[in-house]
Amino acid sequence: MKLVGISGSLRKGSFNTALLHAAVGVAPKGVELVAATIHGVPLYDADVESGDGLPGKVQELKELVAAADGLMLFTPEYNNSIPGVFKNAIDWMTRPSSDIERIFKARPVAVLGASPGNFGTILSQNGWLPVLRTLGTDPWFGGRLMVSRAGTAFDADGVIIDEKVRGNLATFIEGFADFVASRRGVSAAGH
Repeated sequence: MKLVGISGSLRKGSFNTALLHAAVGVAPKGVELVAATIHGVPLYDADVESGDGLPGKVQELKELVAAADGLMLFTPEYNNSIPGVFKNAIDWMTRPSSDIERIFKARPVAVLGASPGNFGTILSQNGWLPVLRTLGTDPWFGGRLMVSRAGTAFDADGVIIDEKVRGNLATFIEGFADFVASRRGVSAAGH
């Protein structure tokens, strides 16, 4: 089984990028989790799209997702909502609109995130739901992972030092992999 995880942060020391890299390391046997970034995705501009076509980074992300069995959005929370840079990347990935079905339709999607605040990323995760519904995805509601006070969960190098968080992350990925397997007819060997 192949999953793609996208970190919705551009920050070098991003907790969500660290969470994504940790997720790669705790993915169950038979599950390949590919870490992707939104670095290099420009602000959406229809004039750029009509004049130059899709930027290379956008096309790369689209093809990664199209070839995957499931998608994981590692979302920060900015001002109680979805980060603009992350929404921008997803908006680019819906272009042209005729490609939405190939990239997103019925694709299993999980949303998780880490935040330095006390409430994790609950509002951002909830903010993604209308977007995921509009794109026709198959969101997974079997688990939630909101890492609050993320500054205490990771060390200065972005490595998880909180074993409870590591265990919750492994459980989350395993649950999502089971969901993907049930929806897509794929299996995770040894899972």
